[in-house]
Amino acid sequence: MSNNSEFLWYIPNDVKAGHRGDSAVENHNSLDTLTSHARALEEHGWKGALIGTGWGRPDTFTVAASLAARTTTFEPLIAIRPGYWRPANFASAAATLDHLTGGRVRINIVSGKDNLPAYGDSDQAHRYGRTKEFMRLVRRLWTEENVTSAGENFRVAESTVVPRIQVRDDRRHPKFYFGGASEAAERVAATEADVQLFWGEPLDGVRERIARLKALSRELDRDLPPLEFGLRITTLVRDTTEQAWADAEAKVAEMARSKGSGWHDHQRVLAVGQQRLLDLHERGDVLDDNLYTAPGKFGGGGAGTTWLVGSAEDVARSLRKYQDLGITHFVLSDTPYLAEIKRQGDQLLPLLRG
Repeated sequence: MSNNSEFLWYIPNDVKAGHRGDSAVENHNSLDTLTSHARALEEHGWKGALIGTGWGRPDTFTVAASLAARTTTFEPLIAIRPGYWRPANFASAAATLDHLTGGRVRINIVSGKDNLPAYGDSDQAHRYGRTKEFMRLVRRLWTEENVTSAGENFRVAESTVVPRIQVRDDRRHPKFYFGGASEAAERVAATEADVQLFWGEPLDGVRERIARLKALSRELDRDLPPLEFGLRITTLVRDTTEQAWADAEAKVAEMARSKGSGWHDHQRVLAVGQQRLLDLHERGDVLDDNLYTAPGKFGGGGAGTTWLVGSAEDVARSLRKYQDLGITHFVLSDTPYLAEIKRQGDQLLPLLRG
């Protein structure tokens, strides 16, 4: 697998214990516990972690800043929502954290529906237009001075963000990761995102979407560096193939028994990409070599809908096939999160970097 590939994990950032089968330990979301995850990521070969967002969760940016202060190389992929943030406020906060951490900030822009009235957001009927404008304006604020802009959703006049983002090699600013499978979302990704994140679809689906996004980038006259691609997926790794499948089937049986308790955090509103995943089990419980779709029947949501299952060698072989399609950013996870940070960091990552 290319040395250009990057491997991140996932920190759920949830006030409720037991997220997706995680160990329901006391103080699971304390700063000390979350720091133990971030430091384990540093020690076991990971670049950083995606930190989840949504109203009813702790504020993602605050969590990311706290973990960055307690680590030295950990890079938070901070999920944020336009509407919760305004562009100039966010550009300043992110630039400050990037300065304080020596360039460790990454941003995941989330446009999916949320409890908007709770934080005073307006109707999201045109949320992708607003997201496009947000990303374009924040990037300008990071790379230009005295920015004046009067768009449909946001206005600034003579705005200069300080401290300035420091250019580091070919990194001009924190990368924007973005997801979404609808036509509107893909048009935003094709023009404004730095990295398009896919859920764990089969290889043929990912191949098709990469081709479509590249074509859209040309059609829409993208004026940024070429769009990069990432995969957000559950990887269930065990010492042997047989043990991995036994554990996967046991987990799904428990999901069925509990009716998906702790797993169905993406099923309140079925976005296009989520529905695509949930429909996959109609093609079979196992697709490609080891893409397990059965979790989607019983409440698996988002990256918990499909799992790559097997030994470290099995899962590495499958991830290499995604890499061959052009995936260079991988956001992996399994539960219990802390134990799997260590297991997969020690067993899986060396195979992917060899």
